[in-house]
Amino acid sequence: MKLILLSGGSGKRLWPLSNDSRSKQFLKLLKNERNMEESMIQRVWKQLKKVDLDKRTIITTNKSQYDMILNQLDEEINIVIEPNRRDTFPAIALAATYLFSEQNSDLNEVVCVLPVDPFVEDHFFDKIKDFEQVLTTSGADIALIGVQPTNPSESYGYIVPARNESVNSNYVRVSHFKEKPTTEEAKNLISMQQAFWNCGVFGFKLGYLINVLRNNDLPTNYMELLESYSELPKISFDYKVVENATKIVMVPYKGYWKDLGTWDTLTGEMSTDVLGKGIISEDSKNSNIISELDIPVAILGVSNIVVAVSPDGILVSDKNKSPMIKSLVTSIENRPMYEERRWGWYRVLDYTKQDNKESEILTRRICIKEGKNLSYQYHLRRSETWNFISGKGEIVLDGKRLFVNSGDVIKINSGMKHALKAITELEFIEVQIGTELINEDIIRIHNNWEDILSEI
Repeated sequence: MKLILLSGGSGKRLWPLSNDSRSKQFLKLLKNERNMEESMIQRVWKQLKKVDLDKRTIITTNKSQYDMILNQLDEEINIVIEPNRRDTFPAIALAATYLFSEQNSDLNEVVCVLPVDPFVEDHFFDKIKDFEQVLTTSGADIALIGVQPTNPSESYGYIVPARNESVNSNYVRVSHFKEKPTTEEAKNLISMQQAFWNCGVFGFKLGYLINVLRNNDLPTNYMELLESYSELPKISFDYKVVENATKIVMVPYKGYWKDLGTWDTLTGEMSTDVLGKGIISEDSKNSNIISELDIPVAILGVSNIVVAVSPDGILVSDKNKSPMIKSLVTSIENRPMYEERRWGWYRVLDYTKQDNKESEILTRRICIKEGKNLSYQYHLRRSETWNFISGKGEIVLDGKRLFVNSGDVIKINSGMKHALKAITELEFIEVQIGTELINEDIIRIHNNWEDILSEI
């Protein structure tokens, strides 16, 4: 069996902590068994390791989230990178062609696709392991996991079993789907038709999806599909593949499952009412503060609200209304103010554009983890000044090796080649000044530190 773990999303549902590069699965708002903060992707990856599925897993993501995955999981992982966002069908197709043409997986290999952010018990992943037997025994095109509903929710799609099927068996045939019904419709689906929530987990044999690609005149070679990726239709896997399959079965799951996609559902799983600097008055019931800024935040005499504070913005919302945040902030197009990278993290402290001088000034606080390094690079449109706050590091600057400590200041002019490695965890303030402060002005020469030292 192979797993495809889908890690994408535009980062708007948990604004302002989430953004285009730090979607909800990367927010460290949960607590693990050691009472340490962890993110959804770290939790799911840990659960996959418990059942020995991590080595069989490919993560599909986009370019903006690649560094954050490496930062949070910090180990060797197979990652397929989408050139741009095209919805779940193109993303899964790309991963499937990687298995087929790059890893030479057999066409009878069972492939399971699951989102990166389900909040489930460990035995949920035993159901995933059942897909191999279920697909072989049933002869189905697609197998799904259906979650037994705990309430007639309007937020989820429903899987409706075929008539006279026993939902206590290992699997049942699927009659049809019902997408986000009204509460009354959901009550009827649950009581009369024994419908289950569709949690977005499905399995198939690799050959089935390869045939779908061939029937749609799409490449089955990974490199060819990668080159034509921007031409693929923006469509979900459910609409393109699942709803066109002729034989679908569902594996019932009757344990705990929750979609932590809104502030309302996420705060329900947090171990504390306050993360960061904050205080909530005793008469403020069922309220939460989540703050990433080093300033105090207070809630006084207001109940059932969430206050989320980050460098990207401030949200004050009734918890019941929090699912509407995505449509409200769609028009906000500011650059991400906080990002995690494979080497550490940075936070934007200030950004100014001087119209009269046609120049921009960007100030960032940067942390590089011990033993990690920035690439050997140069810029054509900006200069940089580094003011070191703490830690020890070494710099390669135009072929010369220097060592830095807290209090040191390094000036890097336009065109100067530079790289930085943290001997101990290293923090510094970077001030960029230039005509265009964009990623395209980063010309990388080497990433590996040994290769960088060869330039000396």
